[in-house]
Amino acid sequence: MGFINNAKANEATRVATEAYSAGRQILVFKIIEANSSHRHTGLMAGVGEQVEAIEAQGWILDRMAGAEGKALTGERTALICLFRRR
Repeated sequence: MGFINNAKANEATRVATEAYSAGRQILVFKIIEANSSHRHTGLMAGVGEQVEAIEAQGWILDRMAGAEGKALTGERTALICLFRRR
């Protein structure tokens, strides 16, 4: 996992830990795919690592929705993930 994906997984861990400690029952987290070649079937770089980081903090992925968009950095896929406490 590269530097940027590590940083994203670390941020996911931080947010998930804080929400769990605060007693939240639901966590909604936006994950933006690191790979810009989204038109091809394959691995979504960094996404699995972020989901795993959040689930390691006591959450379980319940729902996911995806959307594509353009930003200054190019086209990316954003995933809106709803996690629930275990």
